Amino acid sequence: MPDLFDQTPNDPTAEAPGPRPLADRLRPATLSEVIGQEKLLAPEGPLGAMLASGSLSSLILWGPPGVGKTTIARLLSGEAGLHFVQISAIFTGVADLKKVFEAARLRHQGGRGTLLFVDEIHRFNKAQQDGFLPYMEDGTILLVGATTENPSFELNAALLSRAQVLVLERLSLADLERLAQRAEKALGRPLPLKAEAREALLEMADGDGRALLNLIEQVAAWKPGTPLDLDALTARLMRRAARYDKSGDEHYNLISALHKSVRGSDPDAALYWFARMLAGGEDPRFLARRLTRMAVEDIGLADPQAQAVCLQGWQTYERLGSPEGELALAQAVIYLALAPKSNAAYAAYKAAVAGAKKTGSEPPPRHILNAPTKLMKDQGYGAGYAYDHDFEDGFSGQNYFPDEMRRPIYYHPPERGFERELKKRLDWFAKLRAKRQDG
Repeated sequence: MPDLFDQTPNDPTAEAPGPRPLADRLRPATLSEVIGQEKLLAPEGPLGAMLASGSLSSLILWGPPGVGKTTIARLLSGEAGLHFVQISAIFTGVADLKKVFEAARLRHQGGRGTLLFVDEIHRFNKAQQDGFLPYMEDGTILLVGATTENPSFELNAALLSRAQVLVLERLSLADLERLAQRAEKALGRPLPLKAEAREALLEMADGDGRALLNLIEQVAAWKPGTPLDLDALTARLMRRAARYDKSGDEHYNLISALHKSVRGSDPDAALYWFARMLAGGEDPRFLARRLTRMAVEDIGLADPQAQAVCLQGWQTYERLGSPEGELALAQAVIYLALAPKSNAAYAAYKAAVAGAKKTGSEPPPRHILNAPTKLMKDQGYGAGYAYDHDFEDGFSGQNYFPDEMRRPIYYHPPERGFERELKKRLDWFAKLRAKRQDG
């Protein structure tokens, strides 16, 4: 009985009848023909070293769409002399997996190994992922999984411990140009595009080789009298939507880029990542909340107005809605990026939390406790309390920490922004405190 999942390159049944898309016709025949993943495939790279030593292990290929994950898996099976089987986690159930494992077991008994390529492996649940483990351990299959999601979040620790994660990069413009030249050679003619339009076509692919070949196939079918300029190209082709998942890696990667650009005082980069997230469909309210967090965490008392700017921008967005309200958030982005930076209050709070946990239930000193009853007065509650307003400079210099606790210093304001003034006040109080204690 034929294996329904068998897609071995030499199997004639694997060939689809009829015309083949350009992306399929240009699929590399050897690993040396793969474009854009030289870091992995070079002799000193992870895959190159594995193949050279003849010790190919199970792999998780992590990268965006259209960068060669399926192609590399297929070619690895040929290089390693393994039977190639491809399945997709989207369309494969438990019964299908059992058939695949049983066929691989019989093949293994006959002396031939199986490279099982699982596309979108992150879509399998925990139980399904666990099902691969015994077959990986006894050598029945060599697993190569492909995922666009972060394996750390989506794959079981047990599976990750038995496979090496390799990161595939999105294709650069130079990589895409090489791919376009390969396509032109296969088509037997250059693309009917002027230089500016050609560059725009590469950018439309957004690092996705498969997408570029699909676009090239469309352009190659046109029969213009003269090469098309940029306006003519964009009139005929729609720009590919930017890849963005509001709950996946791109969400976390882009908000990290925005936050670090603000912290790095780069308003242009911050505005770019802010715009990228909005273009990807991010909820502006989420961005408003994160901007307010940046004001608290990275600016703090160096510019107390930063929080107010964020809250006002947030409120303005709520009243105006999109797209006008997004301008208020963009203004907050610029303000935060250019504000003086300080995490002194943030660090002081964390240090205070650690100190509170360490000292447990140490009571406050009795002189700062209220004494509403006679018994409490007899116990010394409130005795010796110095009322700060009775002092000429409004400062008594008394101790407010537990009696058995050595006085710590949590807040260390830098010489930046408004905290420069706060540092002067701290230093002044410290001198007064020392003077009162000496007195």
